[in-house]
Amino acid sequence: MKELMAIIRQNRMNETKAALAEVGIGSFHARKVLGRGKGNVDYRVLKGAEEGVDEAIAQLGQGPRLIPKRMLSIMVLDEQIPVALGAIMKVNSRGNAGDGKIFVLPILDTVRVRNGDRDVVALTEDI
Repeated sequence: MKELMAIIRQNRMNETKAALAEVGIGSFHARKVLGRGKGNVDYRVLKGAEEGVDEAIAQLGQGPRLIPKRMLSIMVLDEQIPVALGAIMKVNSRGNAGDGKIFVLPILDTVRVRNGDRDVVALTEDI
């Protein structure tokens, strides 16, 4: 089992949900996050703004420095990884900086709280 942690643009959330459901992945968690990628930021300007230098503050503007995004946490079986990645990529890849990132993380164990089911059974059986 793996966890796919996907950071996507917030305006792609509904399409991503539909794409995942279409390939049979209906369970996931989503939350609002703020963040930024590498981008071309002059860190001297950031440092100057933090120190209160007026020119640096003017260059940065008054807008937020972190961009609102959505973070999805999707638990999948190993054989579902290509399908899930494909669905997320299909909807979110526009060829632009800021389209997002997907991280594939190992899951060491899974336990269903209700009855103690473990591993694949805890993830796959409905009732």
